[in-house]
Amino acid sequence: MSITSTIEAPVRTTPVGVEILTGERGPGPLPGEGAPHPRQRLHSREGGEYLFVGLRGSPTPPAGPEPLSARPVPAPAPGDVCFYDVHRPPALDFPERFRATVFLVPSDLLGLTPLDVRRLTRTPVLRASRLGALLSPLLSDLARTASQARPPVGEMLAWNAVNLVATLAAEQLGAGAPGAPDGQPPVLGRILEYVELHLTETGLSPESIARAHHISVRYLHKLFQDEGTSVGRWILRRRLEECRRDLRRHGRGSRTIAAVAGRWGFTSATHFSRVFRTAYGMSPSQWRDIP
Repeated sequence: MSITSTIEAPVRTTPVGVEILTGERGPGPLPGEGAPHPRQRLHSREGGEYLFVGLRGSPTPPAGPEPLSARPVPAPAPGDVCFYDVHRPPALDFPERFRATVFLVPSDLLGLTPLDVRRLTRTPVLRASRLGALLSPLLSDLARTASQARPPVGEMLAWNAVNLVATLAAEQLGAGAPGAPDGQPPVLGRILEYVELHLTETGLSPESIARAHHISVRYLHKLFQDEGTSVGRWILRRRLEECRRDLRRHGRGSRTIAAVAGRWGFTSATHFSRVFRTAYGMSPSQWRDIP
């Protein structure tokens, strides 16, 4: 994980491959691993601070005759969080000088597929949105503090930033999903928040969730069925995502795999290893030990 105090030069690197870059800059391409697409530009005429999340991973395949990332993107405003694909970094048509905070994050660390990356790069997370208003200033503060802190404090702050970015990505994908229309029952949002708060508890179950929200288990299952998933699959997916982050975050010699699994509600290390391999195509130890 590298944390930088300017937009150009990394200070330190760890195997996880996350970078936080902050500083003043002018118009030009964002940090990336490829040339900017000739038709992909971000336009803004306001000063202030802008937040960008560059997603690393396999290049996203074109979606039809023209990549989605090449189509016009709404003009961001200061404080908006803009996701972009580092293989197709957008050029910036911005004021002469502005403050930029850039998070370069492996897309698999956030549990994102190439399709997710294409969807995320279409629309910024607005600073004026419910979650943007909460997390945008936190990301900004974390970036500044992490770039100045000594390890391991700096890396702990950087991991907190990654978790916030993952939350923003999940919210943005959920807001734009075909299965999440504007008429989605408000109770579902409260249920998802409840699951996040109680994810570490082994007693989290459809029965406990339904009881906490004064609804029937049958209605709870219907809510998730309407979203194309089930209560159990959703809880399992979120627990696996958190375990995967913890394994890479702590590495060998810190917490055992069983301890990580237990922290996130898995009562059997054998079961955890089996479902982890099914989900990610490798064992927890193989994932943890990736250089």
